[in-house]
Amino acid sequence: MRPDPTPAVFIDATLFMGMHSKDDAVRIAAKSFFADRLAAGDTGRIFMSWEQVGRCDDLVWGYERGVQDEYYPFMDVLHTDLAIDRVGYDGEDVRRALTAPGLDGLPTHERLVLAQVIGKGGLLRTASPRLLRTPGLPVEPIVREGARSAVEEPSFPAYLEELYQRSLVLKVASENL
Repeated sequence: MRPDPTPAVFIDATLFMGMHSKDDAVRIAAKSFFADRLAAGDTGRIFMSWEQVGRCDDLVWGYERGVQDEYYPFMDVLHTDLAIDRVGYDGEDVRRALTAPGLDGLPTHERLVLAQVIGKGGLLRTASPRLLRTPGLPVEPIVREGARSAVEEPSFPAYLEELYQRSLVLKVASENL
């Protein structure tokens, strides 16, 4: 049996919360990532560290309760339907985060998630400008160069699209993703 040549796909809070970005290029690209995977029947596992899930919650909890109540049904259903594998860091991830030279200068939360990605031979899909401008990292942007032009917005399945549209009462400035 041949090993799977496709690297493990990790996502971070910037990608997940990017679906609620005030920047439409980021919002549509992030939404496309998830909508395309759902439409394809989730053709591969997606990993997200517990800390990155918590970073999403921390951001949402900063909004008033009414906004949270409109946002969370969408997040809950998407996390369930897409079967995102939420994973914790292990000791090797922590060691790598603190010692890998290519991670020098990054905030600890980014060092940890990248150490996890590297340990699994994976690729991080992200909207983080800092990570995307740091050379040598196993990251892939969700917004392609020149994506500022009008792009047709994909739709989730009807039941999820309705929840998504309601959840858009929460809009996040790109610098806060």
